[in-house]
Order: sequence, then C-alpha cells, then structure tokens
Amino acid sequence: MPEIINIDNPTQKIVNVEVGEGVRIFHFVNLYGCKLGDGTKVGPFTEIQKGVTIGKNCKISSHSFICDGVTIEDEVFIGHGVMFINDMFPRSTNEDGSVKSEADWKLETTHIEKRAAIGTNATILAGVRIGAGALVGAGSVVTKDVPPMTKVAGNPARVIGKVGPDE
Repeated sequence: MPEIINIDNPTQKIVNVEVGEGVRIFHFVNLYGCKLGDGTKVGPFTEIQKGVTIGKNCKISSHSFICDGVTIEDEVFIGHGVMFINDMFPRSTNEDGSVKSEADWKLETTHIEKRAAIGTNATILAGVRIGAGALVGAGSVVTKDVPPMTKVAGNPARVIGKVGPDE
C-alpha cells in the first residue's frame, strides 16, 4: 500500500493511478491515469498526467510536471520544477478559431532511461530520449537526444562531458 501524505486534502487529486509497493506520495499533487513503480517518491506540487509510466525507485521532486507521452525508467531522479513538453506546435485554437481538442494535435513521446538524472528547472522538449545514466544540468533546455552516460547543460543543452564513476 502506498504512503499518501495528507490524502484528505481537497486540493489534491489522485484518480485511476496504478501504484507499486512502498510508493510515497506527498500532499498537493495531481496524479491521474498514470503508473508509479515500487519505491517511487512523488514530491508536493507535482502533476503527473494520464499515460505516464514511472519505473521503480524514482524520485520525482516538488513542482514538477510530467505530461502524457513520457516514460521514465527505473532509478531516475527528476529535480525540482522539471517540465516536460509533449506537443511540438502548441496552439490553443485551430485555424478557424475553434478550441483544439485531443484530436487536433500530435502527441510526441519522451523516454528517460534507467538511472538518468535531470536537474532542477530543466525543460525537456517533446520527442527526446535521455540515455541511461545521463546527467542533465539544472536549468537546461533539452532539445535533442542525450547519449547514455553523458553530461549536458545549457540552453539549448550541449554535451559538456561524460558522467564519471562518482556522479
């Protein structure tokens, strides 16, 4: 059974979530239609949308937004305020002025491989893959794939080295 901190809070929404053993969910979160693997921790003020799969023993820090189309493998660290994007051409309305629906845009998927770490306030654009053990620096904007065991930083994120054995 998951440990849900302050579940009686009316500002929290947890609906249709598949939760593994030992999961910890803190207050002020919105989780719906997603999967959380065993031992994962979800910090406060976080939203995880439908269609998201998060692996085992992940840490999702506070104020993060993980949208539909994102897959996060086991042992991944997501820093505070990390934002994922799933639409390459976001618009509120169609050409005729009508409000866009789910049928009016293309969902782009994003994949974060095992033991990757994404620093505070990073933005991950749609359609990228962050390789196993990769490290994304705080504040980076990831616009293309990050190879495994590689460090990237900046806007746009650029390779700055390889991940060392102590990182």
